[in-house]
Amino acid sequence: MVTTDSCERNDVYMAACPCRDMLDLLANKWSALAIGALEAGPLRFGVLRKTLEGVSPKVLAQTLRKLEDNGLVDRTVYPEVPLHVEYSLTPLGRSAAEPLAHLRNWVESNAGKQ
Repeated sequence: MVTTDSCERNDVYMAACPCRDMLDLLANKWSALAIGALEAGPLRFGVLRKTLEGVSPKVLAQTLRKLEDNGLVDRTVYPEVPLHVEYSLTPLGRSAAEPLAHLRNWVESNAGKQ
């Protein structure tokens, strides 16, 4: 039995399925690009911001927070002066990185062909 609060199986086509939240997060361009940038290893916020040209600090911070809240990114704070914070992919984030890389590659190969 499927209720409006949850679904018994993951099916992105079902309105009440919680997996839609993950799909929405991963379909966001800044999420997809941040995950791609972190594939090579941990990065500091400033390096991520430079890598993701065009993202505002506010949007990047919100994106990283959502990725962390959903178990895709780890945030590590090093108690140094000045404070040192690094972001890295979790195992779940690394598993999402592969299909997102295929999507980014497809977009780069097919941009302008429409």
